[in-house]
Amino acid sequence: MPYRSSNFDYQQVGKTVVCIEREGLKQLDQYINADFSIACETIFCCSGKVVVMGMGKSGHIGKKIAATFASTGTPSFFVHAGEANHGDLGMVTTNDIVIAISNSGESSEILTLIPVLKRQKIPLISITSRPHSNISLASDIHLCVKVPKEACPLGLAPTSSSVATLVMGDALAIALLEARGFTREDFALSHPGGILGRKLLLNVSDVMHTSDNIPYVKRQASLRDALLEMTQKNLGLTVIVNDIMQIEGIFTDGDLRRILDVDTNVQLVRIQDVMTHGGIRVRPNLLAVEALRLMQEKSITALLVSEKNHLLGVVHMHDILKAGVI
Repeated sequence: MPYRSSNFDYQQVGKTVVCIEREGLKQLDQYINADFSIACETIFCCSGKVVVMGMGKSGHIGKKIAATFASTGTPSFFVHAGEANHGDLGMVTTNDIVIAISNSGESSEILTLIPVLKRQKIPLISITSRPHSNISLASDIHLCVKVPKEACPLGLAPTSSSVATLVMGDALAIALLEARGFTREDFALSHPGGILGRKLLLNVSDVMHTSDNIPYVKRQASLRDALLEMTQKNLGLTVIVNDIMQIEGIFTDGDLRRILDVDTNVQLVRIQDVMTHGGIRVRPNLLAVEALRLMQEKSITALLVSEKNHLLGVVHMHDILKAGVI
């Protein structure tokens, strides 16, 4: 292994790389121009998908750009240009748009595909560092990502140019996101497994206890019966209802502690005499995260779920936390 002096300044090299790439991005602003607007409008009007292609480092950047498009309202996927030459081009339809990424603009794998794309009249947008390259000239729209220099001192590894390409892809995706009026709720639909998705999609009805799992008794029940129901259902409360399941009150662990302090006879006292009238209620379509926020504000651990005072369920703080809302 080559010997390197312990005095080598790794931090300085790292800072130089950041500086070079930052300067490269400053130059990118000039390429957010009329061609950029045409590219956005073309993608916006596309009835199919955006197919991103590339080779090597450009392919890696292309995968990220396609993923960003897909998660922000522009249907997109990545196709490896080499594999496209051996069958995967069949994934592309005449309703699609192709974005070809090549730093040099001379990728032979992409150049081979262009005649087929032209024959099928599939719009081609290219992202290269050379406006006069063969891929650029053959494209319907060209987006330039030329940078003053690469951060690699050999000028070989695509560094500054890769960053510029990634940012150009982000610029396209976010411009389209805003043009579509894409919302947080739309974003959540494509990220159902993430925390944001659960916050924006999970309703109280998805996590509440229903039917036989609801702790409830009639108002004529004894306090002893209510305590047995609380113990069996293990939610720290029982709901008091009438004969048609309309809510009349609630009895909680806290209520129990208060009445035991005054030596109440649990065998003789009826639940209607010690219950708290009403109870805090929410609708089943309330977002679970909003229910959790309400519990925290009221310093309680459960809420009654109802429609027109009809008991539908009980939602507990632990159930919302278990669902991974936060």
